[in-house]
Amino acid sequence: MKLTKAPMGWNSWDCWGAGVTEETVRKNAEFMARHLKQYGWEYVVVDIQWAAPEAKDHVYKPFGKLNIDEYSRVIPAENRFPSSAGGKGFAPLAQYVHSLGLKFGIHIMRGIPRAAVHERRGILGSDRRADEIARPNSICEWNPDMYGVDPAKPGAREYYDSVFALYASWGVDFVKCDDIARELPHEQEELILLSEALHGCGRDMVLSLSPGPALIEKAELYKQVADMWRITDDFWDKWELLYDMFSRAEKWCVHTGAGSWPDADMLPVGAILQDYGRENRTKFTEDEQFTMLTLWSIFRSPLMIGGDLPDCDEFTLKLLTNERVLEMHENARDSHPVWRREQDGNEMILWTAGAAQGGRYLAVFNAGESPAKVTVKFSDIELYRQARSVELWSGESSEGSEISAVIPPHGAKAYHID
Repeated sequence: MKLTKAPMGWNSWDCWGAGVTEETVRKNAEFMARHLKQYGWEYVVVDIQWAAPEAKDHVYKPFGKLNIDEYSRVIPAENRFPSSAGGKGFAPLAQYVHSLGLKFGIHIMRGIPRAAVHERRGILGSDRRADEIARPNSICEWNPDMYGVDPAKPGAREYYDSVFALYASWGVDFVKCDDIARELPHEQEELILLSEALHGCGRDMVLSLSPGPALIEKAELYKQVADMWRITDDFWDKWELLYDMFSRAEKWCVHTGAGSWPDADMLPVGAILQDYGRENRTKFTEDEQFTMLTLWSIFRSPLMIGGDLPDCDEFTLKLLTNERVLEMHENARDSHPVWRREQDGNEMILWTAGAAQGGRYLAVFNAGESPAKVTVKFSDIELYRQARSVELWSGESSEGSEISAVIPPHGAKAYHID
């Protein structure tokens, strides 16, 4: 399955860390179905450590308990996901999300549970045990739940086949696999094995690779094995991280499209870090959020909302439901930067892209610390005639051979030139 548009959805990490519960997932799915589905938002993704009964927040508990079945596969913690009781796994929750017209996703860690290895648990479809396929020297540096799997060992393929067969039986549509995109030299063969198991399980699933930064020299491999991959480490609501994304997007833009989606990470908008108190909201200014959505959309990164949706304020809802900007996200083609230049002490950045429906997109950003008036001649993007332009955020239109606007610090404007 090749995705013709970059995935759009919600992920539980930014707001709830490892401690998300079934009740919270259902509430976010219900909000998405009511308010966002009509704009293209469709994936509801449960992030890390859903098998850990004691997980509560963004802090991992080293060597904490994981629920594991007899075949060395993690299964949902029933105290956090009550509908999984009786061996049902995520099937009831996935069924509920599907009933809302949405798609269901989960986060996984590369490898096999360390507890299963230590307890020498079995592997479905094989006479081998967990300890016989594990690679004990392949351990995630920030989460100790798993050992890597040695693809050369008998039983390794059966293990991964059984994992994705289980997910297929639950009705999973999206798998975010962690600890597999950043240090490929010793994980590449495991990535290939995992991808083959996912694509051979009999159910279409999106494969998302984390964390970043992914390796640009491995771009063609990512395209072959996955649908999307992180080009950054965890992205949070800090201007310096957003500014850095211009360089990352420039490096990766030639690999975007036709079913392959370099991923600029989640959108930390609205109510985030909720395990630290309900008052926690994004520290991005409104203009910085316009910049983020504009860059992610013209670059065509996957769009994954990080904030708690039921606590969405009016500004955030309007930000996420601007049809003109989301059309750019779907229809931009061959996106790339045109120039970065200084003007009146501010760094100005211009991106452009073809539009699938005709015309061109243009996005101009002020990376400086004061308002700046900028004029962009259409000839800068190789349009040599007068045309009608529509600013996507405001809907304002004009005629001529250039656009001119005052852009606030850390702000952006986006246009469709027809």
